[in-house]
Amino acid sequence: MASAGAMLKLARQRRGIRQNEAAVKLGVSPSDLSRIENDAKEPGPALLEVAAKAFNVPVGFFELNDRIYGAPVSVHPMWRKKADVSGAELDAVIAELNVRVMHLRRLLSAADLNPARTLPQLDIEEFGDPERIAGVLRAHWMMPRGPVPNVTQILEEAGIIVAHSNMGGSSISGVTFRVPGMPPLIVVNSDQPADRMRHTLCHELGHIVMHQFPSPDMEKEADQFAGCFLAPTADIRPHFGTARVDLKRLAALKPVWKMSMAALVFAADRAGKLTTSQKNYLWQQFSMAKIRTSEPPELDFPHEQPSVLSSLFKLHIKNLGYSVAELADILSMSADELPSFYDLTGIIDGKPNRPTGLRVVK
Repeated sequence: MASAGAMLKLARQRRGIRQNEAAVKLGVSPSDLSRIENDAKEPGPALLEVAAKAFNVPVGFFELNDRIYGAPVSVHPMWRKKADVSGAELDAVIAELNVRVMHLRRLLSAADLNPARTLPQLDIEEFGDPERIAGVLRAHWMMPRGPVPNVTQILEEAGIIVAHSNMGGSSISGVTFRVPGMPPLIVVNSDQPADRMRHTLCHELGHIVMHQFPSPDMEKEADQFAGCFLAPTADIRPHFGTARVDLKRLAALKPVWKMSMAALVFAADRAGKLTTSQKNYLWQQFSMAKIRTSEPPELDFPHEQPSVLSSLFKLHIKNLGYSVAELADILSMSADELPSFYDLTGIIDGKPNRPTGLRVVK
């Protein structure tokens, strides 16, 4: 159970504020703030009032006693790989994940999730090959051959909660949070292109089904899983044709498979359609055309939109009669932040949602 000091630390980290900077905002010494955050000193009511304003949370946020979780298993190898992500940015993302789980716990108390698909555990240690696991999962879900029309919908049908976030402006593409008694939560960076977001979702799905424990190769394995889940080798091989694979062919395949041109190069290589020299030549063309950093905008397609979270809010607002202010109070979040944090515009405007299998708890 979290203490007031631990919740104060969580609120600070979520805003990306370092401890020394926060001490100035709160009018306390850094040593005192450190003691408070580590439960060596109890924060007084006056300090919590100041902290609520400084971190834009209700005072009631500090009274929550939900367990606070550390980084998920995939974060440590990912952080080592991404040198441009600071410790403060990582802390902010982990704090956001904890807050989202706290919200989910309260929202799901009024609804039952009824997943249409089961989510198996296919450990990499047992199956040994991410491509094989991707194929087993597609078969388990009875997915038709060929491209995946909507990755988000499939994940939500398997009981996975998908959310979009700007990740505090960091370059983290996505992260998975699995805590006892709760459905898996995948949060993806909303600033990435739609093709990259689909790959990120499949990458995180790979972690969910393959990795119960961290390992040095788990990021590479999740990437391999993602590519093979989106484009099984046997399914995509005929689409590369008999002629040499070039940028024109990759551009034509991108809107069909909804994968980046770069990901399609890896798929072509996996399908045996590229020699080493041909692959190197393609990467040279990518660099010359500056496609590696930004693919042609005319090939972009719309982002997939998750629906379970919005349906949970719709259930509370439309079916149970809660106002946005009342929901903000239940979730211990400021009423001005809630609509943008969860993008409630469509719900307030009456925009229809995709059916999600939610059922009101009676």
